[in-house]
Amino acid sequence: MHAQLVPVIMAGGTGTRLWPLSREQFPKQFIALTDERSLLQVTALRASRIVEAAPPLAICGEDQRFLVGEQLRGCGMLSEVLIEPAGRNTAPAAACAALRAQARYGDQTLVLLMAADHVIADEEAFVQAVELASGVARQGKIAVFGIRPTRPETGYGYIRIGAEREDGAYELAAFVEKPDRERAEAFLREGGYYWNGGLFLFRADVMLAELQRFEPELLAQARLSLEKARSDLDFVRLDPESFKACRNESIDYAVMEKTDKAAVVLLDAGWDDVGSWTFLDQQPKDDCGNAVRGDTWLHEAHNNLVHAESRLVALAGVSDTIVVETKDAVLVTTRERAQDVKKIVARLKAEGRSEAVHHPTVYRPWGSYETIAMDERFQVKRIVVKPGQKLSLQMHHHRAEHWIVVKGTAEITVGEKVFMLTENQSTYIPLGEKHRLVNPGRVPLELIEVQSGSYLGEDDIVRFEDIYGRSPK
Repeated sequence: MHAQLVPVIMAGGTGTRLWPLSREQFPKQFIALTDERSLLQVTALRASRIVEAAPPLAICGEDQRFLVGEQLRGCGMLSEVLIEPAGRNTAPAAACAALRAQARYGDQTLVLLMAADHVIADEEAFVQAVELASGVARQGKIAVFGIRPTRPETGYGYIRIGAEREDGAYELAAFVEKPDRERAEAFLREGGYYWNGGLFLFRADVMLAELQRFEPELLAQARLSLEKARSDLDFVRLDPESFKACRNESIDYAVMEKTDKAAVVLLDAGWDDVGSWTFLDQQPKDDCGNAVRGDTWLHEAHNNLVHAESRLVALAGVSDTIVVETKDAVLVTTRERAQDVKKIVARLKAEGRSEAVHHPTVYRPWGSYETIAMDERFQVKRIVVKPGQKLSLQMHHHRAEHWIVVKGTAEITVGEKVFMLTENQSTYIPLGEKHRLVNPGRVPLELIEVQSGSYLGEDDIVRFEDIYGRSPK
């Protein structure tokens, strides 16, 4: 009987190059870019097509834990989620994944390590490549997937392959750093060079043995972080002190560039890491070469990439331009300067602008809220609470709130009173009063919240009870 295969989805990262759609608190892996499902959900469902795949293991940071759990449940996937207390690149993640898979399924367990924010157009070709890589890994090799290049890309590292093996894989000749344009064009002319997409498949015991050879201290700290981990709802919180002691390193540098156990499996499946807005080139285009999404109107415009989220976007007489519109920000750049978006994000963060961090819609384990209007002493939000969910019992030092129900039924606690409100009814929450909002119904509860006071920040919350395990502030 073949060993179990555990898909490991690395779901961290900030996705700055897809701003303004992607934000630090809502990065690209949680966004529906290709269809109605997010990139994370598409990744999990793609992995589920592998015949012997176990439920996925997801790895993410503290800020994304509820998003990961909710989105995986939303596509019918039951997943264990490891919470990294700090970003430490892919080597510690690979170590923890191998240790967890070994503990649950045994030494021979196969681990498929992949990112949550990549697109693969041909899923059948992906599954076939994984099956080939599984056979390679069972023989004690670490399979790295070489992506067939479609353009002289300077944003990716490359793999140079050697001789073909009897099992259909190739020997690994070398890892090659990100090239300049001239070298990338030469790679395509020469052949034998493939993109390194950061996809790996290995036996748990093999990877752990190689980590012991090359990174014994990193492995020891990763092991300790799991031994001292604590369970929190559906999450496993890695021990902060141990995990932060892991060296910040990629699995490429830690193991793959040193090991003699690597083999390359070729993947020709329409892979893309969605690393910039030029990704929209993959979308269907009109007769003028424009790829558009949303409410758009173009006149004598050619080869543009346009994403409209909340209003009409019109272009006239422009070419080779990228326009991305969201509720609170608009990006305009050229195709050649698409990678410079991350510089804009860095400047926004340096100036403390919320547009770099927060999406207009902020997601919480109980639902979401969206800021509709705000000024110095007031803020208006649209709040959506999922059926059966409840907010924490809380109070605010610096603001009062008015709640108006626009859809559904609300169970409201204010001080010692508990009462129900239905559509078009409202209530007032005085400053300093304990309160709670619950949706007891079977449909989403929607309400408008008007805050007023001297300070309206989200950190003005004192929690007394919370079903989601968030620590009182």
